[in-house]
Amino acid sequence: MALDTQQQMLIEQRVSNDAKSPLLAYLLLLFVGGFGIHRFYLGRSGSGIAMLLLLIVGAFTLPIGIGILLLGALGIWMIVDLFLIPGMVSQQRDSLRQNLRAEFAAQVK
Repeated sequence: MALDTQQQMLIEQRVSNDAKSPLLAYLLLLFVGGFGIHRFYLGRSGSGIAMLLLLIVGAFTLPIGIGILLLGALGIWMIVDLFLIPGMVSQQRDSLRQNLRAEFAAQVK
């Protein structure tokens, strides 16, 4: 069943209120990006944990030389994330929108 205009407006309002902020995601990346906090914020806990582990293992193995490779990989990952954040925010908004539509559709039935 199709949603009426008022329901669609309510959904879009909730999406704009509840969606993650790209500005906050960028700030988290720039200031604490090595910890993967921006990924946790965007709901990507698995890759956030991977970034955190790269940082920890890289820091501990830095004296024996291996750490430079791990920290370098982490740095490249952070640079790539500069370009991926808009898509991650968009995916989160789309997912939220679909969940809200399903919620409204269930209420109508």
